Amino acid sequence: MRIIPTRIHGILDYLVGIILIAAPWVFDFDNGGAETWVPVIVGIMVLLQTIMTDFEVGIIRKIPMASHLRMDFFIGLFLAASPWIFNFDEVVWAPHVIFGVFSILASLMTRRVPSTVASTSRSSIVNDMNNNRL
Repeated sequence: MRIIPTRIHGILDYLVGIILIAAPWVFDFDNGGAETWVPVIVGIMVLLQTIMTDFEVGIIRKIPMASHLRMDFFIGLFLAASPWIFNFDEVVWAPHVIFGVFSILASLMTRRVPSTVASTSRSSIVNDMNNNRL
């Protein structure tokens, strides 16, 4: 059930990327280890990926939306598992798991085709039909 429009997904990506980068200091787990740097690096990756995705809020537009969603899924798995992968689950785990699960769910619930592509396709079909009548 893909109910999230790509534009909303992109806006959420920008917000989540910024929140992930700030999370260790905002949620007070900035001990300088993996618990600090995993969300910072993942946040940077999310922002770069969003900037480079071919959808309404992308800037460089080189990554297809389907690839973006696949990467979001795997980034979410990694983020959610990171407290146990890097053995900092006794220090902090909730923010990593919450944002990881959010990323997984967003990847599974977002439409694969940006609205601009769908509307462009519809308008080009209408134009083709009009041109063939003349």
